[in-house]
Order: sequence, then C-alpha cells, then structure tokens
Amino acid sequence: MHNKRKSVCKAIALFTASAIFFSGCTEQSDLLFMDYNFDIPVSAETSADTDWYSQDYLSEDVCVIQTGKQTKKDINLPADSALLINAETNKMVYAHDIYKKLYPASVTKIVTALVALKYGNADDIVTISYNASHITEYGAKLCGFSEGDKVKLEKLLYALIVYSGNDAGIAIAEHISGSVEEFSKLMNKEMAELGAAGSHFTNPHGLHDDNHYTTAYDLYLVFNKLVSDYPEFLDFISKGNVKVRFRDTSGNKKELNFISTVKYNIDTETPPEGVKVIGGKTGTTLMAGSNLILYSTGPNGNNYISVVMHASDVYSLYSQMNYLLSME
Repeated sequence: MHNKRKSVCKAIALFTASAIFFSGCTEQSDLLFMDYNFDIPVSAETSADTDWYSQDYLSEDVCVIQTGKQTKKDINLPADSALLINAETNKMVYAHDIYKKLYPASVTKIVTALVALKYGNADDIVTISYNASHITEYGAKLCGFSEGDKVKLEKLLYALIVYSGNDAGIAIAEHISGSVEEFSKLMNKEMAELGAAGSHFTNPHGLHDDNHYTTAYDLYLVFNKLVSDYPEFLDFISKGNVKVRFRDTSGNKKELNFISTVKYNIDTETPPEGVKVIGGKTGTTLMAGSNLILYSTGPNGNNYISVVMHASDVYSLYSQMNYLLSME
C-alpha cells in the first residue's frame, strides 16, 4: 500500500506540473489544478475511503481551466453549461459551470467517432446486426438500416455524425468491440486517457441512461483531439447532407440520403457576421435538453471550439451559441 501511495503521489505531482507549465488559459504563474472537480472512481485498485483522484497527464495543446478561473462577468447564459475556447491560442474566452456533470444526448457520438477512428479502418465492411436494426426506444433517431445490410465503416460514421443515427452507433460499437457494453468500456478508457475525469458512458449513441454523463470541458477535450488529429472528422461535421451507399443482405445496392442536424450546416441558422461555422454535433433528449458543440472560424481568422449544454430548447440553444460566437 505504501508503494501504491508513493506512485500515486508521483502521478499527482506530474499532473500538477503539467497543468502549471502547459496551461494555455491563464497568465498567472501560480496556477494550481487541485480544485478541478474530480470524482473518485472506486475499483479494485482504489479504496472507498480514497480522497483524491488524478490523471497523470493532460496534453500540452489543450486549455486547462481552474474551477475558480471561470468567467466572472455580468453574463448570464441560461444554459446549464457553456464554453468557448480559442483553439489557436488555447485561451479560454468564456466558461460557465464547465465541470458540471450533464447528460450529453447525441453529442456522445463524438466520443464514438474518436474510438472508431482510432481502432477501426474506414474501409471495414460492417454487417448490421439485429440489435442495431431493432432499436425500439421512443423518439430514437434511426437511419433505417436493416439486419444484414453491409455498410462501410466510413459511411456509418457519416450517418452517425451528420444524421445522428442511433442504429449507426450500435453497428459501429459492435464492429469495434463486439458489443455495446465492451465498446462503452473502451469509450471510458479513451476519455480517461484524455484527462476527461468527469465523464462516464454506457452506450455509443446517447439515448438516456442515468449513469451516462459528461461535462462541457470533457467534450472540449474530445473535440479538440478529433479536429487536431483526425482531419477526416472535419469532413464529417461539415456536411449539410450526405448520400450513403451500401448493399443489403442479398447484395442489392441501396442508397440513403441524410441531412445534417446542425442548423448552420443546412442554412436554417445564421452565425454572427464574420463567423464561419465549420461544423459540429447536436444532441437532444427530454432529460438532456438541447446541446451543441461547434468548430468555427472567427473574424480574426482564429478557430474556436464552443459548447452549450442543456439549453431549454433548440431556439434558445442557437441564440446562446451565437452569443458565444460573437464574443471575439
């Protein structure tokens, strides 16, 4: 136990040093990261009376934001959580309750995309299972794939991100890990490796589960990783519509057309003057409210990552997002 505590203390020291020296979000030299709202996972390797939790690193190209360093201005966005990061300078522009655990709904699918892009091959042929083609939850958005359909993984990712198809999410999860349960474990592993300590996922699509949650900051970490390391992701999020061609169980050619759920992508919402929205991912359920994460370019030519979580409705969501996008 003494050796384990010693190792953990070393990890905490390394993590704190990383926060001090790699933070791009503050000018203060006395930055400490110890007031980040970590939860304590209890497992075979930790005890129930453990009073700390650490990640041993955060990438040097992310913005590190202390709980106490969030925005203190006369700005009161009604969403439960909101964040705007300058992705070029790694500076925080606005942050409100970014470590609050919230249901992400279909914004979950950016984590699914990260795992699929890391562990899958775009040219893999995925066979749609009974589970993927028989989602019965009321209101679940479905692409309409049938059991036995054979679809390229790349095309499923377009269906997942552009159209937000839940059946595409299950098909991807089963292809990568064999089951939704095993894929969820992989999602949580990847989040932990990013330093996303406020998240826990139970499925690849975001349909409601009380134990399926994340934070605005954790979503930023995932999105930043995707836009930085996977250029194909930018194509996924930027499409206004996409045609997906595949073969059914008999080998017949099929085609489905999917329209983006992001209003900026289909010109039913206009960003502030001078702002170009590259794309993003939406998520809406009764329990989660309306959610959106975006990648955009400001009038100054810098790229930004913005998040709004738990807006009351879609109109409020885009109004608040436009307010964020107009801040710089």
